[in-house]
Formats: sequence, structure tokens, C-alpha cells
Amino acid sequence: MDKQKRYSSEDIQVLEGLEPVRKRPGMYIGGTGQEGLHHLIKEIADNSIDEAIAGHATEVKVTLLSDGGVRVEDDGRGIPVDKMAKTGKSALETVLTVLHAGGKFGGGGYKVSSGLHGVGISVVNALSTKLFAEVRRQGYAYTQTYQRGVPDTPIKKGEATNKTGTTITFYPDDTIFKESLEFDYEWVVDYLRHQAYLTKGIKTTVIDETKERRCSFYFEGGIQSYVRHLNLGKETVGDKIFYVEKLAGDVMVEIAMQYNDTFNEVVKAFANNVFNPDGGTHLVGFKTALTRVVNDYGRKSGIIKEKEENLSGEDTREGLTAVILVKIPDPQFEGQTKNKLGNPEVRGYVDKVLSEYLAYYLEENPAIARNIIGKAMIAARARKAARAARDNIIRKGALDGASLPGKLADCATKDRSQAELYIVEGNSAGGSAKEGRNSQFQAILPLRGKVLNVERARLDKMLANQEILNLIKAMGVGIGEQFDMEGLRYERIIIMTDADVDGSHIRTLLMTLFFRHMNPVIEGGHLYAAQPPLFAISSGKKKEYAYTEEERDSIIDRIIADRKAKGVKVDPNEDRIKQAGVTIARYKGLGEMNAEQLWDTTMDPANRVLVQVKVEDAEKADAIFNKLMGTEVELRKNFIQTNAKFVKELDI
Repeated sequence: MDKQKRYSSEDIQVLEGLEPVRKRPGMYIGGTGQEGLHHLIKEIADNSIDEAIAGHATEVKVTLLSDGGVRVEDDGRGIPVDKMAKTGKSALETVLTVLHAGGKFGGGGYKVSSGLHGVGISVVNALSTKLFAEVRRQGYAYTQTYQRGVPDTPIKKGEATNKTGTTITFYPDDTIFKESLEFDYEWVVDYLRHQAYLTKGIKTTVIDETKERRCSFYFEGGIQSYVRHLNLGKETVGDKIFYVEKLAGDVMVEIAMQYNDTFNEVVKAFANNVFNPDGGTHLVGFKTALTRVVNDYGRKSGIIKEKEENLSGEDTREGLTAVILVKIPDPQFEGQTKNKLGNPEVRGYVDKVLSEYLAYYLEENPAIARNIIGKAMIAARARKAARAARDNIIRKGALDGASLPGKLADCATKDRSQAELYIVEGNSAGGSAKEGRNSQFQAILPLRGKVLNVERARLDKMLANQEILNLIKAMGVGIGEQFDMEGLRYERIIIMTDADVDGSHIRTLLMTLFFRHMNPVIEGGHLYAAQPPLFAISSGKKKEYAYTEEERDSIIDRIIADRKAKGVKVDPNEDRIKQAGVTIARYKGLGEMNAEQLWDTTMDPANRVLVQVKVEDAEKADAIFNKLMGTEVELRKNFIQTNAKFVKELDI
């Protein structure tokens, strides 16, 4: 009997209840690594946040238990416990065991919710070895326990109580989350901080029982406080934050914004407390209204002259920090990740609300209005200057791939997936790198001195800097309006600088350039930092390299143990270096290594240590770059003083 004939109804597997979740957890939580593990907390806590959005809860608390579990509790209405006619089970058991069951699908449970797919709490139950549910409502406490999504007790009616709310305690299943069951306290802190910003008047708390630490957040100002937080350390245009909260149709529109002295635009859009990194209709409505209102006021006030062009949207948003939050009864997101809001009517509602109230704001605050428009006009002039500079460069062929920088020693391969570009500090190290590299797939671009700090420079100034221009040309991606990842010539861009203070500064300058102007290179996983060795440990003709102090000590310990095993007499009173019979050299620069050493330690794929540059939280990265590379000396001083204790050895 052939294979096709053997295939019958007996081969069809029907997964019942929560079995599909355990069979394919990645379909429901994105994966079983750290991201998926933390998604469990979010699924439960989002339900509590929805209670707060609906006006029924004032506090949400997440506790990381010392036994590995997580407890999420709120003071909302409590999940109903009465029996449902459709399922024959209590409402509590139904939402914990049935996919797509909950109060977010009509029926008046929630007018607005962050949940879209309705699989949250049941998925957490399915992926937990144990789950305990406690509901406080209608004068009593009710409890029920589960194992891997299956109830092992009926609902129990407990003691009388005048409190209300829901407490869910769960223990992730180690057969599902094999990578790690350890939760990141800082992730929970960031998540609950953002929820407190987005739901004004709610208190959020995280408690870590293992390390005995806790943190609470409460922001009466809501997204106004969020804008203030995002602008921390930046000089703002006026002290007053523009804020509006207005119901338009059936959509609540809330906007807070304030300008600062930087050249960067930070506009964050949320729908029902869900961050939409790709924006959507609410962001489009915001940008359209902002550009129109600023231009209208500029014309009306005479700041923008009759013969002058209108300001572009990009000009009006330079140095802008804004948070847009819309609350919608039926949010339509593009894709399951909720990256982009698709409701078409929201664009008009946001446009209408911002247009009306921003016009009032500018009229009532003429000094701030003049500063905003003046800043935008400077941005417009700089944009035109940058365009002229770029056009001039293009005319000369300087950004053309056929016109690669003279200092670039390119690689032979035309296969981008194999190609690497080393950005090397200094001509001396650059020479060693060129000599020691594998020229088949490794290209070398030496940089002279410290590149321009782009945190405080516009595009026109950047294009006038030869070192930055060389890097742009070598990479092939262009810059500004011309930036295009399709042109990237190398799979890996590797920053290779000395292991000292100057090297760290140059590495930070380069990372600032990538973060501010070529962020897709980082997001695509193409940017790396090479880690040169700190120590060379020589024993006779044998030489080993250590990249950290701990690795140096480990090598010494091993050599001492080997000598003892061979019967070599080792004096315990001698220094450990003498016991090992080694000499140790500390490298302070790449230029101290010859071509062979540089290849062996830092460039050979078999031995080298590369650290991939990632931006897990762009908001944190933005704040750190502002501290390190901005104009506020006090912020930089505080950062150094706070982090100095983590530095074990410092070259002065």
C-alpha cells in the first residue's frame, strides 16, 4: 500500500482545549525564550490595566516570587465566577481554559482594551505547571487551582471580604521554557512604568522577593509626565507642556508634546496603551495637523514671510517630543504584533483635536510659538544646506559606489553575506589590520582621530566631515533622505578600537552616528564591536590571550595546576605570576600588535570575540546617548559617578 493510500482519518490529530498552545507556544507568545517568558506577565497584567482604563481599578502589582513564580494582582471588579450557559462552567474557569474567551468581544465588559486576540490568560494557564486564581467580588473570595491548563479543584468560596480584584499566581513550565525561567526585574519595572504613564492616576508596583527590592509608579499627569521624562536633561522650549484630552466620535484622543534643543524627533504613538512602533492612522493625523497649524500660525503672525516656502513636516518636528494616545472601542492593528494602527477614522479625529487645541495653545503662548517656528525655520535652512551639500557631493560622484574612499582596503568577495568591514582606529592599527586580514572577505577602513559628535550636529555639518563621508561611501547605504539598506555592501560592520579610554570614546562616537542616522544597520544585526585582548600571557614559546581580568586569572590558575601536576615545585609564598612561570603584557592599543597578533586575537573568526550591538530599548538608548554625548555636563558627571564603581581597572 503506497503512502497516499495509508493516509486516513486516523492520521488527523485533533487538539482540544489548550493543547494547541502547548503544542505550538510560539504561535501565541512569539517564542519560548526570554521574550516569550516575559510575555506571560504582560498577558496577565494587561487584563489588570484594562480594568484601570475602564475606571474600575486603581492599583496593579507584580511580584516576582522567591520560588520562581509570578503573582499579578489588582483591585478591579474581579473576574466573574457565575456559571456560563454556553460552556456550563464558571466564567473564571472559562476564561482560564478556553481560547478567545473574555470580556473584550462585546457585551459591555470593556469599551476599550489593550487585548485584541483574547487568548491571554488561558495561554498563560496552558504554559504554566501550576496556576492559582483568586477572585474577590460580591463580598467573598473565590479560589481555583490548575495544572498545565487543567483545573484540579472546583471553585471554592472562601471567607467574606469587602475587597475586590483578581490575583493570578503562575509558575512557567520548564518543559516549555527550556532556555531560562528567570524573570528580568528591570523589564517588569520598565513595563509597569510605561503603563503608569499611559494610565494617569493608576499606581503600579513591582516587587522582587529574591533580591528584596521594589519600585512603585504613580503619575497624576499621565502622558504629560511621560513627555517630561523623555525630555529629561534636554533644554526645553518653554516650561509648559502642550496637552489635550478630548473625545472625538467614540475615540478618546490624548496628546502631550514639548520641543527641546536637540535635532532629534521622538514621537511615540499608542492605541489602548499598546505601543505602535510603526505608527498608523493616529500618527498620520498628528503629523498632518502639526505641519498645517504651525505653518498657518507662522503666516498669520508674519514670522514666515510671504515669499518664503512653507515649513516641511520634518522641519516642524525637529526637536519635538510627543506622546499620542488614542482609546478605541474596536482597534484594528496591522499584523498580530500590533505594530501599526489601521482604523481609518482615527486619522480625522486626531487631526481635528490637535488642529483646534494646538491653534489655541500657540495663540495663548506667543513666545513659545515664536521659538517653535524659529527653530523650525532654522531646521528648514539646515535641510536646504544639507541638500545642497549632498547634491554637490553626488555631482562629484563622492557617494557613488564606484568612487570608494582611497583609504578603504576592500575585500575580494562580491557576496555581501560573507563580507565584513572593519572600522579601525588610527593609521598604524589600520596598516596592521590590512596586512593581517583575510582579504577575501575582510575590508579595512582606517579612521584618523575622533569622528564628529553627531549628537550635536546636523546633516550638512556631517557631510562636510571627511571621516564620516568615507564611512558612508564605504558602506554604500547613503545618509538622510537617501539612506537605503539595499545598498549595504557588508554583512558585518565591525568597530575595532583600542581597549582604553580614547578607544571607548571613539567607539561611542561611532555608535552615536549609527544610532542617530543609520539605526536600521543596528536593527538588522549588522553592527559589532571587536574586543581586542587586554593581556598576553607568555609561557616559554607559548602565548595565550585574555580578554578580561577574570580570563587572565583563570589562565594563570590553570598553568599553575598544570605545573603542579607535572611535578614542578611551586613555592606557595611566591607571587602567582612567578608560581605560573609566565610573563604578562597588557595591551593598551591595537597599534602595539603586529599583523599576525591582530589576526590571531581580533580578526580570525575562529578566535575573535565580537559583541553585537543591539538596541533592546530605544528609549533607554536615546537617554544614555543624550547623557554621554549631549551638552548637559552635570548629567554626564552624574552618569560617570554612578557607574564608576563597575570599572575595575582604568587607564589614565
